[in-house]
Amino acid sequence: MTSIDAVPLLSERSLRRARLISGLILLVFVTLHLANHALNLISLDAAEKGRLWFTAIWRNPVGTVLLYGSVLVHIALVMRSLYQRRTLTMPLREALQIILGILIPLLIIEHVVATRISSQIMGTPDVYASVIRSLWINAPMNGLRQSIALVVVWMHGCIGVHFWLRYRPWYDKAAPFLLTFAILLPVLALLGFASTGRILASEPLQSSFGSGYNRASSKSDEASYSSATTKVRKERVQMTKYALYGGFAGTLLTVVAMRTRRSWRERTNQVEIRYPEGQIVNVPRGFSVLEASRLGGIPHYAVCGGKGRCSTCRVQVVDGAAALPKPESTELTTLNRINADPGVRLACQLRPLNDISVVPLLVPTIEGALPVGSQQTNPGREQEIVIFFCDIRSFTMLTEAQLPYDIVFLLNRYFAIVGQAVERAGGRLDKFIGDGAMALFGLRGSPEDACRNALKAAARIVSEIDRLNDELSAELSMPLRVAIGIHSGPAIVGAMGYGNVKNLTAIGDTVNVASRLETIAKELDTTLVVSEPTIELAGSDTADLESHEISIRGRAQPLRVYIIRQELTARFA
Repeated sequence: MTSIDAVPLLSERSLRRARLISGLILLVFVTLHLANHALNLISLDAAEKGRLWFTAIWRNPVGTVLLYGSVLVHIALVMRSLYQRRTLTMPLREALQIILGILIPLLIIEHVVATRISSQIMGTPDVYASVIRSLWINAPMNGLRQSIALVVVWMHGCIGVHFWLRYRPWYDKAAPFLLTFAILLPVLALLGFASTGRILASEPLQSSFGSGYNRASSKSDEASYSSATTKVRKERVQMTKYALYGGFAGTLLTVVAMRTRRSWRERTNQVEIRYPEGQIVNVPRGFSVLEASRLGGIPHYAVCGGKGRCSTCRVQVVDGAAALPKPESTELTTLNRINADPGVRLACQLRPLNDISVVPLLVPTIEGALPVGSQQTNPGREQEIVIFFCDIRSFTMLTEAQLPYDIVFLLNRYFAIVGQAVERAGGRLDKFIGDGAMALFGLRGSPEDACRNALKAAARIVSEIDRLNDELSAELSMPLRVAIGIHSGPAIVGAMGYGNVKNLTAIGDTVNVASRLETIAKELDTTLVVSEPTIELAGSDTADLESHEISIRGRAQPLRVYIIRQELTARFA
Protein backbone atom coordinates (compact mmCIF):
# COMPACT_ATOMS: atom_id res chain seq x y z
CA MET A 1 0.00 0.00 0.00
CA THR A 2 2.72 2.42 0.97
CA SER A 3 4.65 1.82 -2.21
CA ILE A 4 1.67 2.66 -4.38
CA ASP A 5 0.88 5.84 -2.46
CA ALA A 6 4.50 6.99 -2.58
CA VAL A 7 5.81 9.46 -5.14
CA PRO A 8 6.14 7.53 -8.41
CA LEU A 9 9.54 7.04 -9.98
CA LEU A 10 8.09 7.84 -13.39
CA SER A 11 5.94 10.85 -14.23
CA GLU A 12 2.27 10.47 -14.98
CA ARG A 13 2.93 11.53 -18.55
CA SER A 14 5.54 8.77 -19.00
CA LEU A 15 3.19 6.15 -17.57
CA ARG A 16 0.35 7.36 -19.75
CA ARG A 17 2.60 7.19 -22.79
CA ALA A 18 3.66 3.66 -21.85
CA ARG A 19 0.02 2.64 -21.56
CA LEU A 20 -0.73 4.17 -24.96
CA ILE A 21 2.24 2.54 -26.70
CA SER A 22 1.54 -0.89 -25.19
CA GLY A 23 -2.11 -0.57 -26.21
CA LEU A 24 -1.15 0.35 -29.79
CA ILE A 25 1.17 -2.66 -30.02
CA LEU A 26 -1.65 -4.93 -28.89
CA LEU A 27 -4.02 -3.27 -31.38
CA VAL A 28 -1.54 -3.94 -34.20
CA PHE A 29 -1.41 -7.59 -33.11
CA VAL A 30 -5.21 -7.84 -33.11
CA THR A 31 -5.46 -6.08 -36.48
CA LEU A 32 -3.05 -8.53 -38.12
CA HIS A 33 -4.83 -11.44 -36.41
CA LEU A 34 -8.22 -10.34 -37.78
CA ALA A 35 -6.76 -9.72 -41.24
CA ASN A 36 -5.37 -13.26 -41.13
CA HIS A 37 -8.86 -14.59 -40.28
CA ALA A 38 -10.31 -12.61 -43.19
CA LEU A 39 -8.00 -14.46 -45.60
CA ASN A 40 -10.24 -17.49 -45.03
CA LEU A 41 -12.68 -15.79 -47.41
CA ILE A 42 -10.12 -16.47 -50.14
CA SER A 43 -9.21 -19.98 -49.07
CA LEU A 44 -7.99 -21.99 -46.10
CA ASP A 45 -4.63 -22.28 -47.82
CA ALA A 46 -4.34 -18.46 -48.07
CA ALA A 47 -5.17 -18.14 -44.38
CA GLU A 48 -2.59 -20.76 -43.47
CA LYS A 49 0.09 -18.96 -45.49
CA GLY A 50 -0.92 -15.74 -43.75
CA ARG A 51 -0.62 -17.52 -40.40
CA LEU A 52 2.96 -18.42 -41.17
CA TRP A 53 3.79 -14.75 -41.73
CA PHE A 54 1.84 -13.81 -38.61
CA THR A 55 3.70 -16.30 -36.43
CA ALA A 56 7.02 -15.27 -37.96
CA ILE A 57 6.37 -11.72 -36.73
CA TRP A 58 5.11 -12.50 -33.24
CA ARG A 59 6.73 -15.82 -32.30
CA ASN A 60 10.34 -14.84 -32.67
CA PRO A 61 12.19 -13.66 -29.52
CA VAL A 62 11.75 -9.95 -30.30
CA GLY A 63 8.08 -10.28 -31.21
CA THR A 64 7.38 -12.44 -28.16
CA VAL A 65 8.98 -9.95 -25.76
CA LEU A 66 7.22 -7.05 -27.47
CA LEU A 67 3.81 -8.73 -27.37
CA TYR A 68 3.81 -10.21 -23.89
CA GLY A 69 5.70 -7.24 -22.49
CA SER A 70 2.94 -5.00 -23.84
CA VAL A 71 0.31 -7.25 -22.29
CA LEU A 72 1.95 -7.09 -18.86
CA VAL A 73 2.61 -3.33 -19.03
CA HIS A 74 -0.90 -2.56 -20.22
CA ILE A 75 -2.61 -4.70 -17.58
CA ALA A 76 -0.33 -3.37 -14.82
CA LEU A 77 -1.02 0.25 -15.74
CA VAL A 78 -4.76 -0.38 -16.07
CA MET A 79 -4.79 -1.94 -12.60
CA ARG A 80 -2.79 1.02 -11.29
CA SER A 81 -5.30 3.47 -12.76
CA LEU A 82 -8.18 1.46 -11.25
CA TYR A 83 -6.53 1.71 -7.86
CA GLN A 84 -5.80 5.42 -8.21
CA ARG A 85 -9.33 6.29 -9.31
CA ARG A 86 -10.93 7.57 -6.12
CA THR A 87 -14.55 7.33 -7.25
CA LEU A 88 -16.37 5.02 -9.64
CA THR A 89 -18.76 7.81 -10.63
CA MET A 90 -17.78 8.58 -14.22
CA PRO A 91 -19.21 9.22 -17.71
CA LEU A 92 -20.62 6.20 -19.54
CA ARG A 93 -17.85 6.05 -22.14
CA GLU A 94 -15.17 5.84 -19.42
CA ALA A 95 -17.11 3.07 -17.68
CA LEU A 96 -17.55 1.18 -20.97
CA GLN A 97 -13.82 1.35 -21.67
CA ILE A 98 -12.98 -0.01 -18.22
CA ILE A 99 -15.58 -2.80 -18.32
CA LEU A 100 -14.46 -3.98 -21.77
CA GLY A 101 -10.83 -3.90 -20.62
CA ILE A 102 -11.60 -6.13 -17.63
CA LEU A 103 -13.60 -8.58 -19.75
CA ILE A 104 -10.84 -9.07 -22.33
CA PRO A 105 -8.49 -11.32 -20.29
CA LEU A 106 -11.41 -13.43 -19.12
CA LEU A 107 -12.50 -13.97 -22.71
CA ILE A 108 -9.17 -14.58 -24.43
CA ILE A 109 -7.23 -16.71 -21.91
CA GLU A 110 -8.94 -19.87 -23.18
CA HIS A 111 -7.98 -19.05 -26.76
CA VAL A 112 -4.37 -18.17 -25.90
CA VAL A 113 -3.95 -21.40 -23.96
CA ALA A 114 -5.55 -23.45 -26.72
CA THR A 115 -3.25 -22.07 -29.41
CA ARG A 116 0.10 -20.53 -28.45
CA ILE A 117 0.60 -22.21 -25.07
CA SER A 118 -0.76 -25.60 -26.16
CA SER A 119 1.47 -25.48 -29.22
CA GLN A 120 4.53 -24.76 -27.06
CA ILE A 121 3.82 -27.42 -24.44
CA MET A 122 2.32 -30.15 -26.61
CA GLY A 123 4.70 -29.55 -29.50
CA THR A 124 1.90 -29.54 -32.06
CA PRO A 125 1.21 -26.79 -34.63
CA ASP A 126 -1.95 -24.73 -34.09
CA VAL A 127 -2.84 -24.81 -37.78
CA TYR A 128 -6.02 -23.10 -38.98
CA ALA A 129 -7.79 -26.31 -39.97
CA SER A 130 -7.50 -27.91 -36.52
CA VAL A 131 -8.35 -24.75 -34.56
CA ILE A 132 -11.38 -23.85 -36.68
CA ARG A 133 -12.61 -27.45 -36.66
CA SER A 134 -12.43 -27.47 -32.86
CA LEU A 135 -14.24 -24.12 -32.53
CA TRP A 136 -16.85 -24.67 -35.25
CA ILE A 137 -17.58 -28.43 -34.94
CA ASN A 138 -16.27 -29.89 -31.69
CA ALA A 139 -16.84 -26.99 -29.30
CA PRO A 140 -19.22 -24.41 -30.86
CA MET A 141 -19.71 -22.64 -27.52
CA ASN A 142 -15.98 -21.95 -27.45
CA GLY A 143 -16.31 -20.61 -30.98
CA LEU A 144 -19.12 -18.29 -29.88
CA ARG A 145 -17.09 -17.10 -26.91
CA GLN A 146 -14.06 -16.36 -29.07
CA SER A 147 -16.24 -14.46 -31.55
CA ILE A 148 -17.55 -12.33 -28.68
CA ALA A 149 -13.98 -11.88 -27.44
CA LEU A 150 -12.94 -10.70 -30.91
CA VAL A 151 -15.64 -8.03 -30.93
CA VAL A 152 -14.90 -6.91 -27.36
CA VAL A 153 -11.14 -6.61 -27.94
CA TRP A 154 -11.67 -4.70 -31.17
CA MET A 155 -14.23 -2.33 -29.61
CA HIS A 156 -11.93 -1.63 -26.67
CA GLY A 157 -9.04 -0.80 -28.98
CA CYS A 158 -11.13 1.36 -31.33
CA ILE A 159 -12.64 3.34 -28.46
CA GLY A 160 -9.16 3.98 -27.10
CA VAL A 161 -7.87 5.14 -30.50
CA HIS A 162 -10.91 7.38 -30.97
CA PHE A 163 -10.42 9.20 -27.69
CA TRP A 164 -6.70 9.46 -28.36
CA LEU A 165 -7.10 11.03 -31.82
CA ARG A 166 -10.41 12.89 -31.64
CA TYR A 167 -8.85 16.34 -31.15
CA ARG A 168 -6.22 16.02 -33.87
CA PRO A 169 -6.85 18.56 -36.68
CA TRP A 170 -6.92 15.85 -39.36
CA TYR A 171 -9.12 13.37 -37.47
CA ASP A 172 -12.50 14.65 -38.68
CA LYS A 173 -11.42 14.09 -42.26
CA ALA A 174 -10.00 10.64 -41.57
CA ALA A 175 -12.76 9.47 -39.21
CA PRO A 176 -15.18 8.12 -41.90
CA PHE A 177 -12.42 5.96 -43.40
CA LEU A 178 -11.26 4.74 -40.00
CA LEU A 179 -14.85 3.91 -39.02
CA THR A 180 -15.34 1.96 -42.25
CA PHE A 181 -12.17 -0.01 -41.55
CA ALA A 182 -13.18 -0.56 -37.90
CA ILE A 183 -16.50 -2.07 -38.99
CA LEU A 184 -15.33 -4.07 -41.99
CA LEU A 185 -12.30 -5.81 -40.50
CA PRO A 186 -14.04 -7.79 -37.71
CA VAL A 187 -17.00 -8.51 -40.00
CA LEU A 188 -14.68 -9.97 -42.66
CA ALA A 189 -12.78 -11.92 -39.99
CA LEU A 190 -15.98 -13.49 -38.64
CA LEU A 191 -17.20 -14.25 -42.15
CA GLY A 192 -13.87 -15.91 -42.94
CA PHE A 193 -14.11 -18.02 -39.78
CA ALA A 194 -17.69 -19.05 -40.58
CA SER A 195 -16.91 -19.79 -44.23
CA THR A 196 -14.03 -22.13 -43.40
CA GLY A 197 -16.02 -23.69 -40.56
CA ARG A 198 -18.82 -24.67 -42.96
CA ILE A 199 -16.33 -26.10 -45.46
CA LEU A 200 -14.58 -28.20 -42.80
CA ALA A 201 -17.93 -29.41 -41.44
CA SER A 202 -18.84 -30.77 -44.86
CA GLU A 203 -15.50 -32.54 -45.41
CA PRO A 204 -14.48 -35.96 -44.05
CA LEU A 205 -13.09 -35.74 -40.52
CA GLN A 206 -9.32 -35.98 -40.43
CA SER A 207 -7.45 -34.73 -37.40
CA SER A 208 -7.75 -32.01 -34.84
CA PHE A 209 -4.60 -32.99 -33.01
CA GLY A 210 -3.10 -30.02 -31.23
CA SER A 211 -6.23 -27.89 -31.29
CA GLY A 212 -6.09 -27.58 -27.54
CA TYR A 213 -9.80 -27.27 -26.87
CA ASN A 214 -10.01 -30.45 -24.77
CA ARG A 215 -11.87 -32.52 -27.35
CA ALA A 216 -10.42 -35.22 -29.56
CA SER A 217 -12.01 -35.30 -33.00
CA SER A 218 -11.61 -39.05 -33.59
CA LYS A 219 -10.70 -42.25 -31.83
CA SER A 220 -7.24 -42.13 -33.36
CA ASP A 221 -6.76 -38.70 -31.87
CA GLU A 222 -7.92 -39.99 -28.49
CA ALA A 223 -5.45 -42.84 -28.75
CA SER A 224 -2.62 -40.47 -29.54
CA TYR A 225 -3.27 -38.71 -26.25
CA SER A 226 -3.16 -41.91 -24.24
CA SER A 227 0.52 -41.93 -23.46
CA ALA A 228 1.71 -40.82 -20.04
CA THR A 229 3.83 -38.04 -21.54
CA THR A 230 0.88 -36.58 -23.38
CA LYS A 231 -1.28 -36.70 -20.28
CA VAL A 232 1.36 -34.83 -18.31
CA ARG A 233 1.56 -32.23 -21.03
CA LYS A 234 -2.20 -31.87 -21.10
CA GLU A 235 -2.18 -31.36 -17.35
CA ARG A 236 0.46 -28.67 -17.76
CA VAL A 237 -1.74 -26.92 -20.32
CA GLN A 238 -4.67 -27.03 -17.90
CA MET A 239 -2.54 -25.81 -15.00
CA THR A 240 -1.27 -22.94 -17.13
CA LYS A 241 -4.84 -21.97 -17.98
CA TYR A 242 -5.90 -22.06 -14.33
CA ALA A 243 -2.80 -20.08 -13.35
CA LEU A 244 -3.64 -17.35 -15.88
CA TYR A 245 -7.26 -17.14 -14.73
CA GLY A 246 -6.17 -17.19 -11.11
CA GLY A 247 -3.42 -14.63 -11.64
CA PHE A 248 -5.75 -12.14 -13.32
CA ALA A 249 -8.55 -12.72 -10.81
CA GLY A 250 -6.08 -12.41 -7.95
CA THR A 251 -4.71 -9.15 -9.33
CA LEU A 252 -8.19 -7.72 -9.74
CA LEU A 253 -9.26 -8.82 -6.26
CA THR A 254 -6.06 -7.35 -4.83
CA VAL A 255 -6.88 -3.98 -6.38
CA VAL A 256 -10.44 -4.19 -4.99
CA ALA A 257 -9.11 -5.13 -1.54
CA MET A 258 -6.60 -2.28 -1.58
CA ARG A 259 -9.29 0.18 -2.62
CA THR A 260 -11.54 -1.08 0.17
CA ARG A 261 -8.75 -0.78 2.74
CA ARG A 262 -7.90 2.71 1.56
CA SER A 263 -11.54 3.81 1.67
CA TRP A 264 -11.90 2.49 5.20
CA ARG A 265 -8.75 4.29 6.31
CA GLU A 266 -9.67 7.56 4.60
CA ARG A 267 -13.11 7.93 6.16
CA THR A 268 -11.48 9.76 9.04
CA ASN A 269 -8.95 11.62 6.87
CA GLN A 270 -11.01 13.92 4.67
CA VAL A 271 -10.81 17.40 3.17
CA GLU A 272 -13.61 19.84 2.47
CA ILE A 273 -14.08 21.31 -1.00
CA ARG A 274 -16.40 24.32 -1.22
CA TYR A 275 -18.11 25.50 -4.42
CA PRO A 276 -19.49 28.94 -5.37
CA GLU A 277 -23.16 28.01 -4.98
CA GLY A 278 -22.61 26.95 -1.37
CA GLN A 279 -22.15 23.23 -2.08
CA ILE A 280 -19.68 21.45 0.16
CA VAL A 281 -18.21 18.06 -0.69
CA ASN A 282 -16.18 16.10 1.85
CA VAL A 283 -13.84 13.62 0.20
CA PRO A 284 -10.87 11.55 1.41
CA ARG A 285 -7.51 13.27 1.16
CA GLY A 286 -6.03 12.32 -2.21
CA PHE A 287 -9.22 12.76 -4.25
CA SER A 288 -8.99 15.18 -7.16
CA VAL A 289 -11.34 18.16 -7.33
CA LEU A 290 -12.95 16.65 -10.45
CA GLU A 291 -13.64 13.41 -8.58
CA ALA A 292 -15.12 15.46 -5.73
CA SER A 293 -17.43 17.24 -8.19
CA ARG A 294 -18.62 13.96 -9.67
CA LEU A 295 -19.10 12.41 -6.25
CA GLY A 296 -21.06 15.44 -5.08
CA GLY A 297 -23.26 15.57 -8.20
CA ILE A 298 -21.86 18.97 -9.25
CA PRO A 299 -21.66 19.47 -13.05
CA HIS A 300 -18.05 19.80 -14.15
CA TYR A 301 -16.66 19.69 -17.66
CA ALA A 302 -13.77 17.31 -18.41
CA VAL A 303 -13.58 16.90 -22.17
CA CYS A 304 -10.41 14.76 -22.15
CA GLY A 305 -11.83 12.45 -19.47
CA GLY A 306 -9.73 13.82 -16.62
CA LYS A 307 -6.29 13.10 -18.11
CA GLY A 308 -4.91 16.63 -18.03
CA ARG A 309 -4.88 16.97 -21.83
CA CYS A 310 -7.38 19.85 -21.92
CA SER A 311 -8.22 22.78 -19.66
CA THR A 312 -12.02 22.51 -19.62
CA CYS A 313 -12.06 21.32 -16.00
CA ARG A 314 -9.95 24.21 -14.70
CA VAL A 315 -10.90 25.94 -11.47
CA GLN A 316 -9.89 29.11 -9.68
CA VAL A 317 -8.76 28.34 -6.13
CA VAL A 318 -10.08 31.23 -4.02
CA ASP A 319 -9.18 29.90 -0.57
CA GLY A 320 -6.46 27.50 0.54
CA ALA A 321 -4.17 27.95 -2.48
CA ALA A 322 -1.04 28.43 -0.37
CA ALA A 323 -1.15 24.87 1.00
CA LEU A 324 -1.75 23.13 -2.34
CA PRO A 325 0.82 20.74 -3.82
CA LYS A 326 2.65 22.15 -6.83
CA PRO A 327 1.38 21.08 -10.27
CA GLU A 328 3.15 18.12 -11.85
CA SER A 329 4.44 18.10 -15.41
CA THR A 330 1.16 17.14 -17.11
CA GLU A 331 -0.82 19.88 -15.38
CA LEU A 332 1.97 22.44 -15.68
CA THR A 333 2.25 21.95 -19.44
CA THR A 334 -1.47 22.56 -19.96
CA LEU A 335 -1.56 25.58 -17.62
CA ASN A 336 1.42 27.15 -19.38
CA ARG A 337 -0.14 26.58 -22.78
CA ILE A 338 -3.27 28.56 -21.84
CA ASN A 339 -1.29 31.18 -19.89
CA ALA A 340 -3.36 30.46 -16.79
CA ASP A 341 -3.62 33.12 -14.12
CA PRO A 342 -2.19 32.47 -10.63
CA GLY A 343 -4.50 30.28 -8.60
CA VAL A 344 -5.94 28.48 -11.64
CA ARG A 345 -5.52 24.69 -11.48
CA LEU A 346 -6.80 21.66 -13.40
CA ALA A 347 -9.51 19.98 -11.33
CA CYS A 348 -8.58 16.53 -12.65
CA GLN A 349 -4.96 16.88 -11.48
CA LEU A 350 -5.39 18.91 -8.28
CA ARG A 351 -5.47 16.67 -5.19
CA PRO A 352 -5.74 19.01 -2.20
CA LEU A 353 -4.34 18.04 1.18
CA ASN A 354 -6.32 20.72 3.05
CA ASP A 355 -9.73 22.38 2.82
CA ILE A 356 -10.11 24.64 -0.22
CA SER A 357 -12.71 26.77 -2.02
CA VAL A 358 -12.88 26.59 -5.82
CA VAL A 359 -14.80 28.18 -8.68
CA PRO A 360 -15.15 26.01 -11.82
CA LEU A 361 -14.34 28.38 -14.68
CA LEU A 362 -16.21 26.59 -17.48
CA VAL A 363 -19.42 25.57 -15.72
CA PRO A 364 -21.81 28.57 -15.74
CA THR A 365 -24.56 28.55 -13.14
CA ILE A 366 -27.27 28.56 -15.84
CA GLU A 367 -26.18 25.06 -16.80
CA GLY A 368 -26.70 23.68 -13.33
CA ALA A 369 -29.17 21.15 -14.68
CA LEU A 370 -26.52 19.35 -16.73
CA PRO A 371 -26.04 15.72 -15.69
CA VAL A 372 -23.06 14.72 -13.60
CA GLY A 373 -19.92 14.31 -15.69
CA SER A 374 -21.52 15.94 -18.72
CA GLN A 375 -19.25 16.99 -21.53
CA GLN A 376 -19.61 19.18 -24.57
CA THR A 377 -20.54 17.27 -27.69
CA ASN A 378 -18.28 19.50 -29.81
CA PRO A 379 -15.50 20.67 -27.51
CA GLY A 380 -13.38 23.57 -28.72
CA ARG A 381 -10.06 23.10 -30.46
CA GLU A 382 -7.56 25.42 -32.07
CA GLN A 383 -7.58 25.29 -35.86
CA GLU A 384 -6.17 27.26 -38.79
CA ILE A 385 -9.21 28.67 -40.61
CA VAL A 386 -10.34 31.62 -42.71
CA ILE A 387 -12.87 34.10 -41.31
CA PHE A 388 -15.13 35.92 -43.76
CA PHE A 389 -17.25 38.98 -42.86
CA CYS A 390 -19.68 40.62 -45.26
CA ASP A 391 -21.92 43.65 -44.66
CA ILE A 392 -24.11 46.01 -46.68
CA ARG A 393 -22.70 49.54 -46.90
CA SER A 394 -25.03 52.46 -46.09
CA PHE A 395 -27.86 50.08 -45.33
CA THR A 396 -29.74 52.63 -43.19
CA MET A 397 -29.78 55.20 -46.00
CA LEU A 398 -30.78 52.50 -48.47
CA THR A 399 -33.88 51.49 -46.51
CA GLU A 400 -35.07 54.85 -45.16
CA ALA A 401 -38.01 55.01 -47.54
CA GLN A 402 -38.65 51.27 -47.71
CA LEU A 403 -41.64 49.48 -46.16
CA PRO A 404 -40.86 46.82 -43.54
CA TYR A 405 -41.93 44.00 -45.84
CA ASP A 406 -39.74 45.39 -48.61
CA ILE A 407 -36.75 45.51 -46.25
CA VAL A 408 -37.31 41.89 -45.24
CA PHE A 409 -37.61 40.88 -48.89
CA LEU A 410 -34.41 42.70 -49.79
CA LEU A 411 -32.47 41.24 -46.87
CA ASN A 412 -33.61 37.71 -47.67
CA ARG A 413 -32.45 38.12 -51.28
CA TYR A 414 -29.09 39.39 -50.01
CA PHE A 415 -28.78 36.59 -47.44
CA ALA A 416 -29.54 34.00 -50.12
CA ILE A 417 -26.77 35.40 -52.33
CA VAL A 418 -24.25 35.31 -49.50
CA GLY A 419 -25.32 31.88 -48.24
CA GLN A 420 -25.23 30.23 -51.66
CA ALA A 421 -21.88 31.80 -52.54
CA VAL A 422 -20.32 30.59 -49.28
CA GLU A 423 -21.71 27.06 -49.58
CA ARG A 424 -20.73 26.68 -53.24
CA ALA A 425 -17.19 27.72 -52.32
CA GLY A 426 -16.99 25.05 -49.62
CA GLY A 427 -17.45 27.35 -46.63
CA ARG A 428 -19.78 27.21 -43.65
CA LEU A 429 -22.21 30.05 -42.99
CA ASP A 430 -21.76 30.85 -39.31
CA LYS A 431 -24.36 33.53 -38.57
CA PHE A 432 -26.27 36.58 -39.81
CA ILE A 433 -26.00 39.69 -37.65
CA GLY A 434 -28.37 42.44 -38.79
CA ASP A 435 -27.40 43.05 -42.40
CA GLY A 436 -24.03 41.35 -41.95
CA ALA A 437 -22.88 37.77 -42.27
CA MET A 438 -19.98 35.72 -40.93
CA ALA A 439 -18.66 32.57 -42.59
CA LEU A 440 -15.90 30.04 -41.90
CA PHE A 441 -13.62 28.41 -44.47
CA GLY A 442 -11.13 25.65 -43.83
CA LEU A 443 -12.97 23.52 -41.29
CA ARG A 444 -12.01 20.71 -43.63
CA GLY A 445 -9.20 20.77 -46.16
CA SER A 446 -5.99 22.74 -46.39
CA PRO A 447 -5.54 26.41 -45.38
CA GLU A 448 -4.45 27.22 -48.95
CA ASP A 449 -7.72 25.89 -50.39
CA ALA A 450 -9.67 27.71 -47.68
CA CYS A 451 -8.11 31.07 -48.63
CA ARG A 452 -8.80 30.54 -52.32
CA ASN A 453 -12.37 29.47 -51.63
CA ALA A 454 -13.05 32.52 -49.45
CA LEU A 455 -11.87 34.81 -52.26
CA LYS A 456 -14.05 32.89 -54.75
CA ALA A 457 -17.05 33.41 -52.47
CA ALA A 458 -16.33 37.14 -52.29
CA ALA A 459 -16.11 37.39 -56.08
CA ARG A 460 -19.38 35.48 -56.51
CA ILE A 461 -21.18 37.71 -53.98
CA VAL A 462 -20.04 40.88 -55.77
CA SER A 463 -21.16 39.46 -59.12
CA GLU A 464 -24.58 38.39 -57.81
CA ILE A 465 -25.11 41.72 -56.02
CA ASP A 466 -24.53 43.50 -59.36
CA ARG A 467 -27.15 41.26 -60.94
CA LEU A 468 -29.59 42.00 -58.09
CA ASN A 469 -28.99 45.74 -58.55
CA ASP A 470 -29.91 45.45 -62.24
CA GLU A 471 -33.05 43.52 -61.32
CA LEU A 472 -34.19 45.97 -58.63
CA SER A 473 -32.82 49.19 -60.12
CA ALA A 474 -36.29 50.74 -60.28
CA GLU A 475 -37.00 49.88 -56.64
CA LEU A 476 -33.79 50.99 -54.96
CA SER A 477 -32.84 54.59 -54.18
CA MET A 478 -29.19 53.59 -54.50
CA PRO A 479 -27.45 50.39 -55.58
CA LEU A 480 -26.54 47.72 -53.03
CA ARG A 481 -22.86 47.68 -52.17
CA VAL A 482 -21.08 45.28 -49.85
CA ALA A 483 -17.98 45.50 -47.71
CA ILE A 484 -16.05 42.27 -47.17
CA GLY A 485 -13.18 41.49 -44.80
CA ILE A 486 -11.18 38.25 -44.95
CA HIS A 487 -8.42 37.09 -42.59
CA SER A 488 -6.83 33.70 -41.86
CA GLY A 489 -5.13 32.33 -38.78
CA PRO A 490 -5.67 30.21 -35.67
CA ALA A 491 -9.09 30.33 -34.01
CA ILE A 492 -10.95 28.32 -31.40
CA VAL A 493 -13.66 26.31 -33.16
CA GLY A 494 -16.41 24.57 -31.22
CA ALA A 495 -20.12 24.29 -30.42
CA MET A 496 -21.06 27.38 -28.44
CA GLY A 497 -24.32 28.80 -27.17
CA TYR A 498 -27.06 27.71 -24.84
CA GLY A 499 -29.88 25.19 -25.15
CA ASN A 500 -31.21 24.95 -28.70
CA VAL A 501 -29.22 28.02 -29.73
CA LYS A 502 -25.88 26.21 -29.84
CA ASN A 503 -23.96 26.12 -33.10
CA LEU A 504 -20.48 25.48 -34.40
CA THR A 505 -18.67 28.83 -34.45
CA ALA A 506 -15.24 30.38 -34.00
CA ILE A 507 -13.76 32.88 -31.57
CA GLY A 508 -10.38 34.46 -31.12
CA ASP A 509 -8.07 37.14 -32.46
CA THR A 510 -8.47 35.96 -36.05
CA VAL A 511 -12.22 36.60 -35.88
CA ASN A 512 -11.71 40.06 -34.40
CA VAL A 513 -9.19 40.99 -37.11
CA ALA A 514 -11.52 39.82 -39.91
CA SER A 515 -14.34 41.91 -38.45
CA ARG A 516 -11.98 44.89 -38.29
CA LEU A 517 -11.05 44.41 -41.97
CA GLU A 518 -14.70 44.53 -42.96
CA THR A 519 -15.03 47.84 -41.06
CA ILE A 520 -11.94 49.18 -42.86
CA ALA A 521 -13.52 48.25 -46.18
CA LYS A 522 -16.44 50.53 -45.26
CA GLU A 523 -14.13 53.31 -44.10
CA LEU A 524 -12.11 53.18 -47.34
CA ASP A 525 -15.27 52.87 -49.45
CA THR A 526 -13.99 49.72 -51.09
CA THR A 527 -15.42 46.27 -51.68
CA LEU A 528 -12.86 43.86 -50.26
CA VAL A 529 -10.02 44.07 -47.73
CA VAL A 530 -7.87 40.94 -47.38
CA SER A 531 -4.97 40.37 -45.00
CA GLU A 532 -1.53 39.63 -46.39
CA PRO A 533 -1.35 36.09 -44.90
CA THR A 534 -4.59 35.18 -46.69
CA ILE A 535 -3.47 36.52 -50.07
CA GLU A 536 -0.14 34.72 -49.78
CA LEU A 537 -1.72 31.38 -48.84
CA ALA A 538 -4.15 31.71 -51.76
CA GLY A 539 -1.19 32.24 -54.11
CA SER A 540 -2.80 35.33 -55.67
CA ASP A 541 -0.89 37.89 -57.73
CA THR A 542 -0.56 41.12 -55.72
CA ALA A 543 1.50 43.15 -58.21
CA ASP A 544 -1.25 45.66 -59.07
CA LEU A 545 -3.11 45.61 -55.75
CA GLU A 546 -3.12 48.55 -53.37
CA SER A 547 -1.80 47.71 -49.92
CA HIS A 548 -1.68 49.40 -46.52
CA GLU A 549 -0.31 48.69 -43.10
CA ILE A 550 -2.99 49.12 -40.46
CA SER A 551 -2.96 49.01 -36.70
CA ILE A 552 -5.17 46.43 -35.03
CA ARG A 553 -6.15 46.90 -31.41
CA GLY A 554 -4.48 44.24 -29.26
CA ARG A 555 -1.72 43.51 -31.82
CA ALA A 556 1.78 44.83 -31.27
CA GLN A 557 2.72 44.83 -34.98
CA PRO A 558 0.76 46.45 -37.80
CA LEU A 559 -0.95 44.17 -40.32
CA ARG A 560 -0.48 44.54 -44.04
CA VAL A 561 -3.74 44.34 -45.98
CA TYR A 562 -4.72 44.54 -49.62
CA ILE A 563 -7.45 46.91 -50.81
CA ILE A 564 -9.43 45.35 -53.67
CA ARG A 565 -11.87 47.51 -55.59
CA GLN A 566 -15.05 46.08 -57.04
CA GLU A 567 -13.76 45.85 -60.60
CA LEU A 568 -10.81 43.71 -59.45
CA THR A 569 -12.79 41.08 -57.53
CA ALA A 570 -13.58 39.11 -60.68
CA ARG A 571 -9.99 37.86 -60.85
CA PHE A 572 -10.68 35.59 -57.85
CA ALA A 573 -13.75 33.91 -59.38
